[in-house]
Amino acid sequence: QVQLVESGGGLVQAGGSLRLSCVASGRSFGSYAMGWFRQAPGKERDFVAAINWSGGITYYASSVKGRFTISRDNAKNTVYLQMNSLKPEDTAVYYCAADTSGTVVAWSYWGQGTQVTVSS
Repeated sequence: QVQLVESGGGLVQAGGSLRLSCVASGRSFGSYAMGWFRQAPGKERDFVAAINWSGGITYYASSVKGRFTISRDNAKNTVYLQMNSLKPEDTAVYYCAADTSGTVVAWSYWGQGTQVTVSS
């Protein structure tokens, strides 16, 4: 079992920045692919960004590319999402996910989510 705990959400004005963190339990964090997803009210959960086990390969949704940066610190069992130039449409609950297969497509574990609200 992998437990994921997100933090760092909050209320920010458009154009501002936030950094989300997700701490994972377990000794094998360094072998997992990690990802961030978001779900706005009344909408489906969407992919935001992902990172492979080493941090050498990253993936982004087109809507956030150039504004968001995913990174990880395997020594701290933590993955981050730096969000800059935030827009009201970025408002959502943000979820951290772990892919223990390392394939970046099989998201087996999810955090409880952290709310991000961007005011206009």
